Amino acid sequence: METTQTVSDSSPRAARVGVVRESNAGERRVALVPKIIPTLAKQGVEVVVEPGAGLGALIPDAAYVEAGATIGDPWSAEVVVKVAPPTPAEVGKLSAGQTLIGFLAPRNADNQIDALTKAGVQAFAVEAIPRISRAQVMDALSSQANVSGYKAVLLAASESTRFFPMLTTAAGTVKPATVLVLGVGVAGLQALATAKRLGGRTTGYDVRPEVADQVRSVGAQWLDLGIDAAGEGGYARELTEAEKEKQQQALEEAIKGFDVVITTALVPGRPAPRLVTADAVEGMKPGSVIVDLAGETGGNCELTEPGQTVVKHEVTICSPLNLPATMPEHASELYSKNIAALLELMLVDGKLAPDFSDQVLADSCVTRDPQAPSETTKTEAE
Repeated sequence: METTQTVSDSSPRAARVGVVRESNAGERRVALVPKIIPTLAKQGVEVVVEPGAGLGALIPDAAYVEAGATIGDPWSAEVVVKVAPPTPAEVGKLSAGQTLIGFLAPRNADNQIDALTKAGVQAFAVEAIPRISRAQVMDALSSQANVSGYKAVLLAASESTRFFPMLTTAAGTVKPATVLVLGVGVAGLQALATAKRLGGRTTGYDVRPEVADQVRSVGAQWLDLGIDAAGEGGYARELTEAEKEKQQQALEEAIKGFDVVITTALVPGRPAPRLVTADAVEGMKPGSVIVDLAGETGGNCELTEPGQTVVKHEVTICSPLNLPATMPEHASELYSKNIAALLELMLVDGKLAPDFSDQVLADSCVTRDPQAPSETTKTEAE
């Protein structure tokens, strides 16, 4: 197979990647871990790491140096990679012609997209990477959702007044906890699998009935309420008012029979759908637990207080924010692989030359560098 590449006359910039130290409160992840550095070096990429960038994930500067990176100013690099959306102060450190990659919250009203555009920065939002087969290795939303789903179950087990597994002892037999997961995306499936491994009796629900087989594949039962709201990109669409009423009534009765409810339901660009009403909470057994993973967009539970753990009607309701940051080592490792794969897609002979005819790059680019090569074409002939 012969591959030819034609690039515009504008010479692409050398690929020098800067890894910044996250400034957001509680953010312990880092965009690249040392084990990824040699992989990037083979592609001609130089990596400069801000002092202390990996400390939150228990990675010392020396580990980066040993892997081949340098410690210095990452904000002057051609490509800056980070985890959390940039603050206004961080946007101020960037210059026209630079490229930024990270979570940029493009659908949030308070994002920095306009500021990045005015600064002339080319920005790629990992949330906007399309959920297609060849982009799975770059799907940071999914990699971090796996962490959230796993940690949500551990949090529920810690807060619960009951065992998860069935225990048979000389004093008698303890029944296993019943666990309901609402919203069966990546986080939901991981939550179901983790709860099952802990010995819980698990059930999953989603408004997309096509995920029922996935629920059963991790050993859980499927809660069928007769609602189909499959949307684009693997997400659920917003329900009609009639569907909301039907769902609410059916869920309210079902929820009351579970010891643990974990909610993960999100609709892109909209407030989280309310799935657990105050009446449903009141009807749950005392000592039950709700872990609401949708707190950052308002929560799936009517009584959720984002970022807080509260007790209402003798039911503990937890709404942790940014759970992946509580497991920074593995969360950073997974995120690093996502970033490295996306960078590889942008490189041509070790130079930064994104091909915007590629769906992954076109969809994830939220601000465009006017000085970037305007055309990169790739043709293949056998």
